Amino acid sequence: MQRAAFLVLLISGMPLSAETFSADVWADNWFEMRINGAQVAEDSVPITTERSFNAESFEFEAERPFVIGLVAKDFKADDTGLEYIGTRRQQMGDGGLIAQVKDSAGATVAVSNSAWQCLVIHTAPLDKSCEAEANPVAGAGPCTFEVMDEPDGWDQVGFDASHWPQASTFSEREVSPKDGYDRIDWVEGAELIWGPDLEQSNTVLCRLAVR
Repeated sequence: MQRAAFLVLLISGMPLSAETFSADVWADNWFEMRINGAQVAEDSVPITTERSFNAESFEFEAERPFVIGLVAKDFKADDTGLEYIGTRRQQMGDGGLIAQVKDSAGATVAVSNSAWQCLVIHTAPLDKSCEAEANPVAGAGPCTFEVMDEPDGWDQVGFDASHWPQASTFSEREVSPKDGYDRIDWVEGAELIWGPDLEQSNTVLCRLAVR
């Protein structure tokens, strides 16, 4: 390594073995991506925006091994898990997420698939008949829900995720991705993932260790 480049790395505080990676993420509706617990990207469109199905492309620096942590959320009006409450469009929303990471040479480092582990921390409604309620109230009748906090350190190396379920994978037909999805050239093997139910799993934490 040339001396000038070496000094730049020292001044910046970046580890000498760090690499630059590029990532593409599409989510319905919103995501945040972390590397070893530090945020490297966030969906530029607020989750409160109707039909916010955009894709994001960005770069980050990391030293292997590292953990990719993705927080993904589908829009919901409240803890009923429903959207468009009180209108003719009242319904359960459905989620979906796809991601890929490449190194500086363009080689694929990670893709979203069933090798990821995803923990659902907001599930609603627990009874899907809530969708037809004339006046749905979170926690009442069929509109009950389950929510939990993010586990400490879940997005960092060393966290024991052995009890976490594997990500569920879905077809394009099941998710109907749009608005940004077709802008990305997804590599072979990249799959749409989510919690076990596209409609009831509203907030999911997905992680993958990259060696």
